[in-house]
Amino acid sequence: MAGHVESPFVAERVPGFQGLRYFPIDERFRVVARLARRPIPEEEYLRTNRDGQATMRYLGDMEFRIGRKPLSLRVYHAGEGVGLSVFIPFRDATSGSESYGPGRYLTLELNETDEYTLDFNRAFNPYCAYTDAYECGFPPAENDLPVAIRAGEKVWSPDRNPSTPNTVVRDLVARVRSSSEARAAPRPAARRSPRKPRGRGRSRSRPPARRSSRSR
Repeated sequence: MAGHVESPFVAERVPGFQGLRYFPIDERFRVVARLARRPIPEEEYLRTNRDGQATMRYLGDMEFRIGRKPLSLRVYHAGEGVGLSVFIPFRDATSGSESYGPGRYLTLELNETDEYTLDFNRAFNPYCAYTDAYECGFPPAENDLPVAIRAGEKVWSPDRNPSTPNTVVRDLVARVRSSSEARAAPRPAARRSPRKPRGRGRSRSRPPARRSSRSR
């Protein structure tokens, strides 16, 4: 992330990067899960940080427990080009304080058994957590976990941590509007120097320009 050519910190030259921050590894957040598939995958739209929509295929729900609490998260496939890779966007009780407010991601590869190890120690921030140059989908309301997942990646800059997805969109829209208004604002007309009034006598002609004594 610090030096790779495709990293947002390199490609976009994000200022203030001091390294990524993580919660200590906690085995309690490495759980056995089962994917309850939808009979037919559904097309679903996730809101993005640019107030747009990302089209996803909703495959089913990952069911698991943390402690004794039964939980579930919706699982999405991004379409052609990603193979069997799916992702799970989620928010939890740390979002907006210790972790990135709009949410984090988990990724995994589909298998035939539909049984998985869900490791929240591998949860990571989407690229839009670092810069507006990237567009990413936010977790749906169904993926808001009522527990604190103190595992995986923390917010990289506590001073740049929007509290919710709505905060990200509202702030971006405000910046775009401010930039557009600044470009559309009329520029002040250039001031012309006042002309000197002409006298009644003959106007004086300007002295001819002197030629250089150098030969051409």
